[in-house]
Amino acid sequence: MTHVWDPICPRPRRLVRPVRRDPQGLTGPTPGQARGPHWRQCCHGWHVPSDVSDALPEQRVLEQSVRAGDSGAVTGWASLRLHGAGFFDGRDRDGITRIPVPLVVGREGRVRPDERVQVSREPLPPGEVSVRQGIRSTSPARALFDEMRRIRDVREAAVAMDMAAAALLVSVRQMRECRQQHHSWRRSALVASALDLASERTRSPQESRLRLVWQLDAGLPRPGVNQPVWVREGRLLGIADLLDEEAGLVGEFDGADHRTAARHTADLERQERLERCGLVVVRVTGLDLRAPRRIVERLHFHRSRALFLPSPARAWTTAPPPGVGREQTLDEYLDEQRVLRQMHHGVS
Repeated sequence: MTHVWDPICPRPRRLVRPVRRDPQGLTGPTPGQARGPHWRQCCHGWHVPSDVSDALPEQRVLEQSVRAGDSGAVTGWASLRLHGAGFFDGRDRDGITRIPVPLVVGREGRVRPDERVQVSREPLPPGEVSVRQGIRSTSPARALFDEMRRIRDVREAAVAMDMAAAALLVSVRQMRECRQQHHSWRRSALVASALDLASERTRSPQESRLRLVWQLDAGLPRPGVNQPVWVREGRLLGIADLLDEEAGLVGEFDGADHRTAARHTADLERQERLERCGLVVVRVTGLDLRAPRRIVERLHFHRSRALFLPSPARAWTTAPPPGVGREQTLDEYLDEQRVLRQMHHGVS
């Protein structure tokens, strides 16, 4: 079963494609039926049965995708969601406000704008289009490029990069190449700045936001992210959300799933193991992130308590013990998966 905070979402079932009205009632509702209680108009000229909810992000994307026609595509968060990125659910940071479905329709596309869609008339090369779940969608790199530019905030654009990487869709290197190809497009410079702040090892948006407070507001060195920490005898102490290796400072983000008794107990046990080996741990919640200044004060206070031990004097290490293989980079993983797909499909 997929965890609610898994960065990769499962493919949804039973999506219902919109249909146009049909005077004969064969391929869609008759005009009279369309005005009745059993059909819902999802966009101009298109209908779905009224018992079909658009609460599922993929269903909402499908309903609006028909407006892009045969030459357009969905992009941004909508395309990333279709590619399996779980944290792109089409809602703003409040978890309630819906973000319009972004469409690329080209210069000739005719889409009647409303609050349900955001329309782009930028070029759409064939190489940047694929079909996901029966819907014309931009490639992950183009989708993320469009999403980062839509956000317009460099920190949140970096969070978007982190979450696309967490979903194993695109690496920072690939995004730099994409940005270079479109360097003259609007807000391309914002994308470049956000990529400098991104991490391919973050597992949740709030972890990313904490890391950015750590770096940009507190001015602390760029931390290790989801960094395994070992005792020198080879036993794993734990995986630190953030690690300032020079100081011996660990930053931990406690999300909603940390509130259960079992998870809270495990967190405390891990913290005790880390502190017994000389590390200092500071814990942060989502509520804390609403007041970054307080986080900054706490980070500086706890860092002032840290031991700053030289590596030989530490009881802990980030070097894995013999026999533990080196972790793949995201680029290496994506390259490996690309080769496997080519072998499977016989593509040279």
